[in-house]
Amino acid sequence: MNEIVVIGASLAGATAARALRDAGYAGGLTVVGDERHAPYDRPPLSKSFLLGDIDEADLALVDADEELDVAWRIGARAVALEATTRTLVLDDGAHLRPDGIVLATGASALRLPGSEGLEGIHVLRTLDDALALRSALAAARRAVVIGSGFIGCEVAATARRLGIEVTLVGLEETPLAVALGTEMGAAVGALHGDNDVVFEQAMVAGFEGEGRVRAVVLADGRRLEADVVVVGIGVRPAVGWLEGSGLTIDDGVVCDGRGATGTSGIVAVGDCARWHDERRGHPHRHEHWTSAAEHAAVAAATLLGAEPARGLRAPYFWSDLFDTRLQVAGWPDEADRVTIEEGSPEERSFLALYRRGEDVVGVLALDHGRSFTRWRRTLDRAAVPAAA
Repeated sequence: MNEIVVIGASLAGATAARALRDAGYAGGLTVVGDERHAPYDRPPLSKSFLLGDIDEADLALVDADEELDVAWRIGARAVALEATTRTLVLDDGAHLRPDGIVLATGASALRLPGSEGLEGIHVLRTLDDALALRSALAAARRAVVIGSGFIGCEVAATARRLGIEVTLVGLEETPLAVALGTEMGAAVGALHGDNDVVFEQAMVAGFEGEGRVRAVVLADGRRLEADVVVVGIGVRPAVGWLEGSGLTIDDGVVCDGRGATGTSGIVAVGDCARWHDERRGHPHRHEHWTSAAEHAAVAAATLLGAEPARGLRAPYFWSDLFDTRLQVAGWPDEADRVTIEEGSPEERSFLALYRRGEDVVGVLALDHGRSFTRWRRTLDRAAVPAAA
């Protein structure tokens, strides 16, 4: 290959570019990113960046002195692809015909109907979203966060640390129930209760306000007054521009277990991709930082016709809630029971194992890092290698 183009300048795209160079690729390398910012790290956006503890420069994913020899096309957006000829069309009219393409366009935040045209309703996905929300929180007294997954729980914790009255609204019985299960969701969600975050299990019916949101209206008729509303109800893979490209699109770009799309010279990574998961027996999207980084390295090897340096590890993600570190590894959704092995939820420091029969399929730690690391290694050994 003499020319490779990476579409997407976030973690997956930047990591893929670095992996290509690390694997010995010396040809032309272009990274196209539709945001006006150079590649940046997203996890701090809901935590330390939103708090104001770090700034934009601290988010950079590529050092200024890093010799990647990349042509950065920042602020450009891919609008069409003809897969068979590997022809890319950008929004400025440019046509690119590289030998290889890495699709890493990520995902966009979902919004709620009725929020259009009302100021004060935010989503949090991009750096610009975080800048706008940070400014809004600085002048807020009351906030309502809709969605009790990781983004919602992290924003609620950050807003509370800023001294704002916070109500967290979720459809499930407890915060984080989808990711951790009801029992562990309650154990971790207790941190929010400790810090005076009010949790409401409810459905949102709409919003009140003239030009600017004043309240969130719940399905039972209750009103939650708010100066700021944050909607964190999930994301949609950014693949609409690939319709008609010739690739298989189904809640993301469908790939094999090494990122290959079925069209020669095109791989996909990160939140826009659904990789074949041997454990599940079907494609699956992994919306976590470590998955994006690990998949990018494997897909880079696939594009170059090489073997990856290592297979995929067990899924892993983490979160910081107030002053507490939460870590999860493995496949908690496969478990039929969960047991506390060390510490206790009442002490807000514990390690829990997710079990299916007698097999350990996942581990969760709340401020219990040392034991977690040992169990994570065990789960890594049980991970299914990337499929050829």
